[in-house]
Amino acid sequence: MATTIDSSNAALATKKKHLGIPEAIFVEDVEAFMKQPGNDTADTVLRKLDEQYQKYKYMELNLSQKKQRLKNQIPQIKQTLEILRHMQKKKDTTDPMLTHFLLADNVYCKASVPPTDKVCLWLGANVMLEYDIDEAQALLEKNLATASRNLESLEDDLDFLRDQFTTTEVNMARVYNWDVKRRSKENLLKSAEKS
Repeated sequence: MATTIDSSNAALATKKKHLGIPEAIFVEDVEAFMKQPGNDTADTVLRKLDEQYQKYKYMELNLSQKKQRLKNQIPQIKQTLEILRHMQKKKDTTDPMLTHFLLADNVYCKASVPPTDKVCLWLGANVMLEYDIDEAQALLEKNLATASRNLESLEDDLDFLRDQFTTTEVNMARVYNWDVKRRSKENLLKSAEKS
């Protein structure tokens, strides 16, 4: 009894984990499946399965784009954190920090940055805010943790989505094969009746 409760909790957790992605149900018995209401012909069922497959493809495209954005964002956050740590070390000295900064694509400029305890961070949507170095570091560490967590979640969702692809493709093949067998039986019966 306890294992049933545990497995149902695990199933519930999995459904919550992949919220928004409908689970493809594997068709064990095609004959019984085709007798269900709404499954009038194999063509209708194949059309529904293909529509579901296309929705999964669309979801995969969106999730892949999000994954790519996060994969690009994480190294940028790490690099910014590295720079902040370096600036924090130089904060108490009187020597200016010599660096190069990007003006445009592949165009850099030499700069002398005096010791400071303030930095400006681009937040996106053309918004830049000034922070203390400690606050900026805390914010970026939080953003890095969130981005890493989101990337892991996206990878899990993509794996789940690939399983749904496979299940849908197998269902389509099973329904198609069932229809081919049904037609060949009908043709055999028709030819047997004629002779």
